Amino acid sequence: MGEKTQYNPGDHAPNDGEYIEIGENDFHMGINNPKMVTLQKGDHFPDTSNHNRKWRRKAKNS
Repeated sequence: MGEKTQYNPGDHAPNDGEYIEIGENDFHMGINNPKMVTLQKGDHFPDTSNHNRKWRRKAKNS
């Protein structure tokens, strides 16, 4: 089984890297000005802009 791809606020970061906020309309429309954070392995994810959003690892080519 693979690694989780979406994380809730308070979860631990599985790896060092940049993470971006994703949400309910992300697939079709994207999010205007999504939060982005750089975390080290084991850091806690911060709160999102609203309760419907989660965190995911930012693509390396973005």
